[in-house]
Amino acid sequence: MRARAGIVVTGTEVLTGRVADANGSWLAEELRRLGVDVGQVVVVGDRAADLLAALRFLAASHDLVITTGGLGPTADDLTAAVVADFQARPLAPDVALQTRIQRIVERLYADRGWDSPAAEVRAGTAKQALVPRGARVLEPTGTAPGLVVPAPDGHDGPPVLVLPGPPRELRAMWPAALAAPEVAAALAGAVTLHEETIRIWGPPEAELAGLLRDHEARHGLDDLEVSTCLRDGELEVVTRFAPEAAAAYRSLTAALVDRFGARVFSTDGRTVDRVLADLLVARGATVATAESCTAGLVAGRLADLPGSSRYLLGGFVTYANEAKTAEVGVPEQLLRQVGAVSEEVAVAMAAGARERLGTTYGLSTTGVAGPDGGTPEKPVGLVHVAVVSQDGVRHRALRLGGGRDAIRARSVTSLLHLLREVVSAGPPGAHSVR
Repeated sequence: MRARAGIVVTGTEVLTGRVADANGSWLAEELRRLGVDVGQVVVVGDRAADLLAALRFLAASHDLVITTGGLGPTADDLTAAVVADFQARPLAPDVALQTRIQRIVERLYADRGWDSPAAEVRAGTAKQALVPRGARVLEPTGTAPGLVVPAPDGHDGPPVLVLPGPPRELRAMWPAALAAPEVAAALAGAVTLHEETIRIWGPPEAELAGLLRDHEARHGLDDLEVSTCLRDGELEVVTRFAPEAAAAYRSLTAALVDRFGARVFSTDGRTVDRVLADLLVARGATVATAESCTAGLVAGRLADLPGSSRYLLGGFVTYANEAKTAEVGVPEQLLRQVGAVSEEVAVAMAAGARERLGTTYGLSTTGVAGPDGGTPEKPVGLVHVAVVSQDGVRHRALRLGGGRDAIRARSVTSLLHLLREVVSAGPPGAHSVR
């Protein structure tokens, strides 16, 4: 039977959304790489009763339970005490551990130029050095130790792996946690799995769903764990499978490519950003941007990957009409005639950026991101994007829904795909794209 793990993320700040959870998904992915099935990720606040209920729920159907957070020196850090109670292993001071934590704290104070730790700080380190009887201590990677707490003596049940909340500390402690004999034994049923991602641009999600239903009816999907996600207009198909199911996965891949053709832009997990970067570098091509409603997001996205200086020369944020004219040479008369949100202005902006910086391609965005500023003729969500090269022009008018952030993000993704289509068609000078 495949090993299963459950995860409890603790912290009222995470539960209420003040702090984004960076641990649950990271642990789930790390466990997935090991072939461990993650059955549940539960988020609870800093309340002992809620944490205890989560432990009871997960322990009933998992081989290992992992907690994150709640190991600090303050009163709301309850995890060690609650886990000790759940596993019927009373807390006891570990004097040697307290000394090690105290040295870490003193070094931290010295590095930051603070006064020596006061009595209340020493009391906090004493709290962090309380260890459930029979538990294994994982050495601190910050100031908090981790714990591996076995099931109650004489009872079956999963061990509880207690990890710190700060992501840097948790990730640094992870190798030691996996090496703990109790954790290794709990995960002994792990099965090596492959995970592959296919990305598709353009078709509606319903069309993908129909293909998957048809493929399942014809060939079955029992050996494949397939999940789909729609993100900024891209369809992402993630498939997990054991090595012996490789042929079934190849059959699914072939069905997707056969159905969607060139709209399948990545079969090896690469994002559109990576695919586009690889194409631009292979072609020796360069890019300049002129942005209105996205205000630099396109250039920022292009620059996110290391090595982007090989193809991104620069960009212009031309939010106001005056900037469109002054920075990228959009004629004032054109702006008066058709308005900033138009195909003609989008093309002029892209051409101007390309001319100013001497690049292979010029890119542009201009539109109404909202929530105000729309008209019946040019409503919120109307965005024009354009790519200009020596071979011609590609323009696309987008009509997007959602809030301001969603419209801007989708505009960026749409423009990157438009550029990908242009570059994929061949090296500059080899094709006409008008």
